[in-house]
Amino acid sequence: MTKTGFGFWNWVVLLAYLVAMLGVGAYFTKSASKSTDSFFKANGRIPAWAAGFSIWATTLSAITFMSTPEQSFLTDWGYSVGSFTIFLIIPILIRYYVPFFRKLQVTTAYQYLEKRFGPVMRALGSGLFMLYHIGRVAIVIYLPILAITSVSNINPILIAVLVGAMCIIYAFLGGIEGVIWTDVIQGFLLLGSALLICGMAIFKTGGFGPVAHIAVSSHKFFSNADWNPADLSKFIPIIFAGQFFNSMYQYTGSQDVVQRYQTTPSMKATAKSLWTNGWLALITIPLFFGMGTLLFCFYHSKAALPGGFNTSAIVPYFVIKEIPAGLAGLIIAGILAAAQSTIASSLNAISSCAITDFKQRFFNNKFKNLSDVALARIVIVVSGLISLSVAIYLLLGNAAQTWNLFLSVTGLFGVPIAGIFAVGIFTKSANRFSVVVGVIISAAVTYYLQTQGVATLVQPCVSFILAFLVSWIVGLMTPQYGHDVTGLTAKTIKDAYNPTVDAEEVENADA
Repeated sequence: MTKTGFGFWNWVVLLAYLVAMLGVGAYFTKSASKSTDSFFKANGRIPAWAAGFSIWATTLSAITFMSTPEQSFLTDWGYSVGSFTIFLIIPILIRYYVPFFRKLQVTTAYQYLEKRFGPVMRALGSGLFMLYHIGRVAIVIYLPILAITSVSNINPILIAVLVGAMCIIYAFLGGIEGVIWTDVIQGFLLLGSALLICGMAIFKTGGFGPVAHIAVSSHKFFSNADWNPADLSKFIPIIFAGQFFNSMYQYTGSQDVVQRYQTTPSMKATAKSLWTNGWLALITIPLFFGMGTLLFCFYHSKAALPGGFNTSAIVPYFVIKEIPAGLAGLIIAGILAAAQSTIASSLNAISSCAITDFKQRFFNNKFKNLSDVALARIVIVVSGLISLSVAIYLLLGNAAQTWNLFLSVTGLFGVPIAGIFAVGIFTKSANRFSVVVGVIISAAVTYYLQTQGVATLVQPCVSFILAFLVSWIVGLMTPQYGHDVTGLTAKTIKDAYNPTVDAEEVENADA
């Protein structure tokens, strides 16, 4: 396939965007440098709407920006039902999860795991998050750049270095406050880019009439296949359930999202931020699934794709081929903005885990010549450079399968950790021994399901439920490993938590 030139004005717009993001990070450098509370929690001064935008932009990666339209381009809107799970999850978060995180004043989600289950589970949850997100950052850089450069003559290494380096620098400078406000800008750019693509696709197809006729006659919204239990990969109830459990990990056990709960000034503001994110997720359904349908209508009636075209590049191909210079650069910037919001959030979250869950918890008498903020910035640079190096390696070679295996293995433990948070909050009997058993068994069974080719969204259902049930049942059989959980479970959510009593109980159990 012949590649299209990117053009001078597209480069001007793209570079202007990257420099602007750098400026935002630089603006917050002074305030972020004051303390770890400033660097990781912005001292709780982020407005609710901005925190909500940041959560949404963090969860919407560039991969989603392109893969969601590709899904509806190839099939229909069946997978869109997964987005509605957020409206089931938000009330649970506000009622049961966020109050614990705010009451305990945790910097990372995994501090709750230690208070409930001891330091082993905290280190396990935090360490696995760090490993997974170093790998995820590499993929978030690699996949969208691979798609964009497959249809344009942009040098993939150059764009990877520009995108990755800018993320590292503004996350290094501005801390979580800089990350959140760049997320807000990137979120608006994401919405504007998606709207522009949809509008251009409608215009070039001939208006709403032809689009509606093609979409309905081609069954591009929903079809009988979405309700066929013989194919669980497309079965709507499984899509809904699988996305629910995946999202439970993202919103309860993944530090890049949980970290936002502490950046707002009050519990009420945190709740507003979650609902802001929920309504943005709802807008995502017609916007991104609709984008794929509109591109299908255009290429079905007005243009033809090259032979053997890789549909993962359908969005950047349409942008570069059909949208005028300058505007195309703005939309490509929007795709890269989706990548950067995810990357910067992951880097700051990795550094918060490294400092809070490991340095301050286990090695607080070390590195006395460096402040924790300075160490956090070093972690951002090192983890960012590792991820960027891996992304460049993937772009130069053909090792994506190996790296996907790494992500699959580390990702096995994500949803089980969500099950551990749930069993900790909703039961009293689960203990530090039973949850380790629960995580191991859940991850092992999930790995087996992967090897057997079981539908992808069946796996998180099994993973979460197994982690919960095994931890609960084994806990009932091993009460000797328990300790006082007053103030740490749903039944005692309004009770004060006594860290002195908890520490004594754990120390006695260790003895």
